[in-house]
Amino acid sequence: MPRLSRVAVILNADNPATGPEFQAMETTAQSLNVKLLPFRLRTSSELVSAFESMEQASVEAVETGDDPLSFGNVGAIVALAARGRLLTIGPEDVARAGGTMGYGVDFVATFRHATSFVDRILKGANPADLPIERASKFQFILNLKAAKALGLDVPTATLLRADEVIE
Repeated sequence: MPRLSRVAVILNADNPATGPEFQAMETTAQSLNVKLLPFRLRTSSELVSAFESMEQASVEAVETGDDPLSFGNVGAIVALAARGRLLTIGPEDVARAGGTMGYGVDFVATFRHATSFVDRILKGANPADLPIERASKFQFILNLKAAKALGLDVPTATLLRADEVIE
């Protein structure tokens, strides 16, 4: 969506990490001339009214974060977004649940890598001496069926960058 200009962001109001996360997103969004509209929720019962507000705000897409509130309600979020004809972006579970795109840490690779830390600790390493590492493997999942339902033409270059395409 090259003309995307307004994106709703579902945030867990009770999660202190969402503040810095949203600020980082805003920095990137500003450079792309995209306006982010935060929707801070505390419970899943607020989802329907949040999507009604998104419609009034004329958003074109909705983004969900890596948060238990979003993970636990991914099916409802995707269904509400589809009803409003909104592109959906979030962790890989979003695309697998019928949303448009998923991007995030490859948790399988991360957990496999974690075994090397367990091995070092079991061999006597002090956990406090082990380095803090950032994830190095990410996954991009594109749900082509959801994109087509929104009338989006997905460029071949985007299809080729996807780690997984759901048809």
